[in-house]
Amino acid sequence: MHSTSDFRKGLKLLIDGEPYTIVDFQHHKPGKGNAVTRTKMKHLITGQNLEKSFKSGEKFPIPDVEYNEMKFLYSDESGFHFMNQENYEQLDMDSEIVGDAKFFIKEDLEVKICFFNERAVGLEVPKTVNLKVSQTDPGLKGNTVSNTTKPATLETGLVVQVPLHINEGDLLKINTEESCYIERVNS
Repeated sequence: MHSTSDFRKGLKLLIDGEPYTIVDFQHHKPGKGNAVTRTKMKHLITGQNLEKSFKSGEKFPIPDVEYNEMKFLYSDESGFHFMNQENYEQLDMDSEIVGDAKFFIKEDLEVKICFFNERAVGLEVPKTVNLKVSQTDPGLKGNTVSNTTKPATLETGLVVQVPLHINEGDLLKINTEESCYIERVNS
């Protein structure tokens, strides 16, 4: 059982028999009365969002969720294709299930696939990934220290703000939680 004091982003809960993952939460102590925890959650199967407040100390059952490490193979019009490295079984996932993670996955990337009752319901990508810049304005020499940024399109289609000295073909470390540039990686 999980309690409201265990809440953190990504925690899986069963609410009214349905599996949810916590997207965001905030503990709130009003002047009068008991403390409450306001949460934003996402249904693991349907993807619907739910905002709900819980009394401090409420308990919730843990859903039957399992994670398997899989390697991303490729994507096509039918969806995204992954392979289990241990038994070489392949799994196909719809783009609705993959969601915004599609901007961070490229061939041979190891991801964690989330299964609920033996059904794939989502995936977790590493906290950082290295992606190549496919399109941006030309870099300017001498602009390595300024705080000015420009948009850059990465190989997966993600657009992030980068410093002016970044050029096409550069390999960048990207934070997958915030969808933002961290640093340039020497290849």
